[in-house]
Amino acid sequence: MPGDNVHNDAPDANGLKLRTARSLKWNVIDRLLQQVLYAVTGIVLARELSQSDFGLVGAVLIFQAFAALLVDSGFSSALIQRKAPTRLDYSSVLWFNILVAAVLYVALWFAAPLIARCFENDMRLVPLSRVMFISLILNASAIVQTNRFMKAMNVRPVAVSNALGLVAGAAAGIWMAFNGYGAWAIVWQTIVSAGVKSLLLWITSRWIPLMRISWRSLKSFVPVGMGMMFTSFLNTVFLNLYSFFIGNRVGLVALGYYTQSDKWSKMGIASLSQILTSTFVPALSAVQDDTDRFRNMVRKMNRFTAYLLFPAMLGLMVIATPLFHTLFGVKWDASIILFQILLVRGIFVVLNGLYSNYMLALGRSRAIVAMEIVRDAAAIVALAVTFPYMAMTTPSDPVYGVTILLYGQFAATVLSWIVALVVVSRITGIAVHKFVTDNLPYLGLTAVALIPAILLLYVDIRPWIILSVSVVASVVLYMVLNALLRSKMQADAIAYVRGRL
Repeated sequence: MPGDNVHNDAPDANGLKLRTARSLKWNVIDRLLQQVLYAVTGIVLARELSQSDFGLVGAVLIFQAFAALLVDSGFSSALIQRKAPTRLDYSSVLWFNILVAAVLYVALWFAAPLIARCFENDMRLVPLSRVMFISLILNASAIVQTNRFMKAMNVRPVAVSNALGLVAGAAAGIWMAFNGYGAWAIVWQTIVSAGVKSLLLWITSRWIPLMRISWRSLKSFVPVGMGMMFTSFLNTVFLNLYSFFIGNRVGLVALGYYTQSDKWSKMGIASLSQILTSTFVPALSAVQDDTDRFRNMVRKMNRFTAYLLFPAMLGLMVIATPLFHTLFGVKWDASIILFQILLVRGIFVVLNGLYSNYMLALGRSRAIVAMEIVRDAAAIVALAVTFPYMAMTTPSDPVYGVTILLYGQFAATVLSWIVALVVVSRITGIAVHKFVTDNLPYLGLTAVALIPAILLLYVDIRPWIILSVSVVASVVLYMVLNALLRSKMQADAIAYVRGRL
């Protein structure tokens, strides 16, 4: 009966809303804690280490990114998408991850001299990479444990484990930086952080895997898992291709500048993407068979993303110069323009990722792969056009050519976003203009709210004063404008913080 359906669905809807809100809260706490700890450690290391040190680690991270991708094999995304994974499913993925990580570590240990040859034959990369790659095995042991908590929308243990791991890693890295260990400070920061995080996840989960692998179980994840892996592989190729060419063609110092700008921009971009994926995909997967609820949730997620995304990315872009000067002095000034371009490009990166989440929740992995191919094709064209200019420098700008490279990638990302928008509209049945109108109001409010920060850039006072006043004034103005326009997103967020949701 119609009345019965309404009566039974309401508790489910309210329960899912509450679980989603709790998951969102702890995802935000997790990312904020991580960013604060990353920032503190990053500031100290940026002051103590040289551009070349960061370039060395940046070179190693190129190869680690591909290895980490192969370790996961897309199975974590498939586990999240599946409604009810079994203990055997989780166990099979866990042992598969660890096995692949061990095999890859051995292969990379022997490949270390070849890695060094790719970057000015700098043999310091050999021992650095052999130690850094140990983190592959440590991280592999934590993938399923993290996944189980995320699937249950219980993010608190993950947030605590991440925070304590980062504290331990920060302590190790800072101590080594002050004692003159150079790039080794970043390497051991990574190892200690991964080890502590993995250990705590195992302790808090109290989950014991079965001591066997079911190849049938793994095979069942292939349709979604391999699609996601191929997508991630293509994405990883192009994320790290820039680092490879910059280090190989321009040099490790330029790679150091790029690594710094990329790292600090990703603190915002990756944080938002992780929060959205960890929170929204499980919630959307739970209602994938209810078209109306799914579409309503997508619209709300569009608006919530815009509410956070535009002020975060555009605000950081505006305050980039006083931010860098406050944190680092003028040592990393060449990174500022790169940082700003990456932030604006990051808006479209996050939106593309959001659209992929919608498609993943519906199990449309082929569409996700197709979108990644479009993004990569656009990136290849942009790279081909800008490649001849990449190594250009001037006496006052050591990253002039790198700037041209990033402008090309920004254009490619915007083009791919347009294509993704059309595709996700067709898959979800939500008109393109609705996606756009979900975002535009928050873009407009952000533009107005940032006026004080823009004006302060022309005032000749200390950078930390400009930074502090800009952040406070813009945040307050943004929230006031939302309140005056009765923003539902802001009202829900404030209500939840007050415990009223």
